[in-house]
Amino acid sequence: MFYISHYSSPMGEITLASQQSKLVGVWIEGQKYFGQMLSANKKEMANLAIFNQTKHWLDDYFSGKRPAISQLALAPQGSEFRHMVWDILTKIPYGEVTTYGDIAKQIGSKINKPRMSSQAVGGAVGHNPLSIIIPCHRVIGANGNLIGYAGGIDKKIWLLKHEKVDMLHISI
Repeated sequence: MFYISHYSSPMGEITLASQQSKLVGVWIEGQKYFGQMLSANKKEMANLAIFNQTKHWLDDYFSGKRPAISQLALAPQGSEFRHMVWDILTKIPYGEVTTYGDIAKQIGSKINKPRMSSQAVGGAVGHNPLSIIIPCHRVIGANGNLIGYAGGIDKKIWLLKHEKVDMLHISI
C-alpha cells in the first residue's frame, strides 16, 4: 500500500508518496515519470509522520535553509546501479553542480570499470523518484549545459538559482 500527500511549493504542487514509514516519492507537478512506481493501491493520507517530516524539510529548503537529507527516512525504489547514482547525488553540496561524466567516473571507479556511460548515469538521474531531496537538479552536461531534468528545465533553473549556484558558466 502506498500513501500520498501533497505539498504546495513556490514551484507548484509537489506530490509525496510513502510506503509504510518511508518516503518513496517526491514529484513536481508535471514531472516526467511522475509516480511511475505507484500502483493503483494507494490512499490519500496527509497526516503521516513521514509526510509531516518531509513537509518541514521542504519548508526549510524553500526558506533558504540547508536541511540534511539524513533527517528523512528514504526508500527510493530502483536497481542497484540507480541506487549507486542516487547515493552520489546526495553528496553533491548545496549550491554546487557536477556533471553526468563526473558521476560516471565515480561509478566506474566503484565497480572497477575503466569506462562508464554518462548516458546510463543520465537515465538513473532522470528516474530519481525523490526530486529536490535527492538533488538531481545539481547535475549538468559536460559543457555546462542544463540538460536532462525530468521536472523541466525551468524548474531546474529555479532550483539552481534558489541555491545561489553561480550561473555564469552554465548554458541556459
